[in-house]
Amino acid sequence: MLRSELVMLELKPPYLLFLGDVKEEGYAKTAFGLAQWAPDKCAAQLRLPDCGVDLGLPDCNIDAAIRQYGVKSLVIGAAPVGGRIEPAWIDQLSHAACRGLEIVSGMHSSLTEVDGLEGLAQQYGARLIDVRRPPADIPIGTGTRRTGKRLLTVGTDCSVGKKYAALAIARGLSHRGVAADFRATGQTGIMIAGNGVPLDAVVADFVSGAAEAISPDNDPDHWDIIEGQGSLYHPAYAGVSLGLLHGSQPDAIVLCANPTRKHLLGYKDFAVPGLKECIARNLALGRLTNPDIECVGVCLNTSTMPARERDTMLKQTSKELDLPVVDPIATGVDALLDAII
Repeated sequence: MLRSELVMLELKPPYLLFLGDVKEEGYAKTAFGLAQWAPDKCAAQLRLPDCGVDLGLPDCNIDAAIRQYGVKSLVIGAAPVGGRIEPAWIDQLSHAACRGLEIVSGMHSSLTEVDGLEGLAQQYGARLIDVRRPPADIPIGTGTRRTGKRLLTVGTDCSVGKKYAALAIARGLSHRGVAADFRATGQTGIMIAGNGVPLDAVVADFVSGAAEAISPDNDPDHWDIIEGQGSLYHPAYAGVSLGLLHGSQPDAIVLCANPTRKHLLGYKDFAVPGLKECIARNLALGRLTNPDIECVGVCLNTSTMPARERDTMLKQTSKELDLPVVDPIATGVDALLDAII
C-alpha cells in the first residue's frame, strides 16, 4: 500500500462539533482533539440536553451555527464505547443534511446505515464522510526493519493523551529543525492531519501491515511520530495496541497515563497498571520487531490537578523512573525532545 492510498481527507471548515449526549470527557475525545489542535476550524458546539461535556465553545443549534458562524460541516465529536451512532442523534444529523452541511463521522457504524440520511444528503447536496473506513488491500506485516526513526506513544489505558503527546512531540521536533511527521492511526488524528489509517477498523490480521504502511522507509535522521491506540492492558483493545507496536517497530516509546485514573475507562473491574510495569511490557513485546526499542519518557495528563500538585507529581515520577516526565499541554515536551535528539 502506497502512502497515496491512505485515508485522505479534505474537510470543509468551519466545524460545528456535535457532542450528542455523552456524559464523560473520555467519550468526547474527537471533539476535544479538534478543539485543541485545530481551533481555527472549530466555530461552535452542539449538545443534547443530557450532555455532560463542555468544550468551552459557543453553544449553537444547526441553524444558528450556519447563520452566525457560516459553518460548513457537522463533525460528530462524540466517541462512545462501541462507536455506534445513537438513535437520539438522528434528528440532528438529518437536519444537518437538510441544511446541506457535510456530516463527518469517526464512528464504527456508517452514516449511510442511518435510515433516510443518505437520501436526504443526496436531495440537499450534503456529503457524508465516514473517516473510520480503512483503505482496501492492506498487506500483512513483514517485520522487515525500515530506514528512518520512529517513536510510538503507548498508554496505560485508552484516552490518556497518546494523540496529544504525539502531536506535541512532532511539532516540537519540527520547531527544533528536526525532520519529523505526525502519523495518524485514529479518526481524530486523521481529521487533524488530513491522512492516516483508522487502525481499529482494520481486520486483525492486517493491523501490523497497516502500521508498517503509514511509516515506510525514510531518511536516516527522519522521525515518524506515530499516534498510539488503546493499551496492552485493555481487555477490549489490546489486540490493536499489540499490532501497532509490532508494525511500528519503534526505536522509542513514550508512555502516556492519567495519574488520577484508578480503573480502565469504562471497565471498573480492571485496575490501571503501574508505569514501570507498563513500560516493561511494551519494551518486552516491542523487541520482537525492534530489539533496540527503548523508552525515552512519560507524558502525564494532569489537567485536573492544581499546578503545585502537578509539578510535584512530575518531579517525583521522573525520579522514580529515571526518565523525563512531562505534561505535554501544561509544561510542554522540551525534556522529551532533549532525550529524543
